[in-house]
Amino acid sequence: MLTDDELRLEVKRFIGDAWDPDLTLAEWWDRLAESGWAVPTWPTEWLGRGLPGAAARAVGEELRAGGVPGPPAGLGLLLAGPTILAHGTDEHKARYLRPIVNGQEAWCQLFSEPGAGSDLASLQTKAVRDGDEWIVNGQKVWTSGAQTADFGMLLARTDPDAPKHKGISYFAFSMDQPGVEVRPLKEMTGRSLFCEVFFTDARVAHSECINGLGGGWIAANTTLAAERAGLGAGGAGASGGGFPGKKNGMLEERVGALMEGARASAAQASRAERGAVAMRRVAKDLGRNDEPVLRQHLAQSYILDEIGRMMSIRTKQLRSAGRPLEGDGNLAKLQMSRVLRHGRDLGPELIGPWSMIMGEETPGEGNFQEATLWAPGPSIYGGSDEIQKNIVGERVLGLPKEPGPDKNTPFKDLAVGTQKG
Repeated sequence: MLTDDELRLEVKRFIGDAWDPDLTLAEWWDRLAESGWAVPTWPTEWLGRGLPGAAARAVGEELRAGGVPGPPAGLGLLLAGPTILAHGTDEHKARYLRPIVNGQEAWCQLFSEPGAGSDLASLQTKAVRDGDEWIVNGQKVWTSGAQTADFGMLLARTDPDAPKHKGISYFAFSMDQPGVEVRPLKEMTGRSLFCEVFFTDARVAHSECINGLGGGWIAANTTLAAERAGLGAGGAGASGGGFPGKKNGMLEERVGALMEGARASAAQASRAERGAVAMRRVAKDLGRNDEPVLRQHLAQSYILDEIGRMMSIRTKQLRSAGRPLEGDGNLAKLQMSRVLRHGRDLGPELIGPWSMIMGEETPGEGNFQEATLWAPGPSIYGGSDEIQKNIVGERVLGLPKEPGPDKNTPFKDLAVGTQKG
């Protein structure tokens, strides 16, 4: 095992040998993937170096310090790759992992449905066997990045006669085919990060079933665990120099120009205040920093930020020591939701009538209004706060599950989701 200094030196040598600002992003990501530094925790036979998490963080630090793009951002590297590594066949790994790591193919997560959000196992998108293929019909919702995805992590019900958790299968599903309609959803922030996806006699090969027929719930839990860990860490993807897939139009960009833009954005971000710091500054600008009740709320904002920072440090240290805290991803996501809710309430209280309009000319440059509109989302996506608490209670604390007919009753006989009534 390399020491930390030896590891960092190897990454620096790679950057010195491989970096060329005239490369396209696709060419750079090919070099990064081939080196094993894009996904250093993955096995050596699958584009990685078999390193522990602490070493991987050191690799990321050196890539950033070297001023080069990191691996692709997005759900392929964050969710699909780890799931395929854990549950896919060698054929799945050979087909999908390299295009994920070198950014050639983008992925989305086809999980939630109108009648199956928090109760995901009640999903009703169905897949019916037709020889070597499955015919898919149904609807998904809140699908991030479906507009530009090449593939989706599709959960579909393949056996309605089985209990709801056992009749689900997980497919690597091509988004570029007839019978797939993607409709972006306008959010109250004004953006359209999420989509509805409709399937009408779409098809997926039986060979693209991950973890075997009926093994979808187990594979899905691997995906969800990776998602919660990523969200709780404060991001939605790998720390990268761009977004994957040809539809995003970044693969042919020159990496030198991309990094110049990234440095300018980083410099601007470093000058911009966030969270508790911004609130204290605006309170002082408005002459409200001596108000006792407001000072208590500002102190609470600082305390919550510090708790989140310390939780992150503890999690990294425990994982580095090989003693990960069970449920740490769930706890981190709950903490993130708590911080955002506090900011949602404190921002409008702080700026008063200014909170009713948007724009950089308002106190806080519009960031408080944006945070207020965005705050409800993270407490819902990736598994609602209530689901996180249930998981911690049942899987970490050993509390009993709520009684119900779900465990052994055939799904078709359950009054769940849109089958209710």
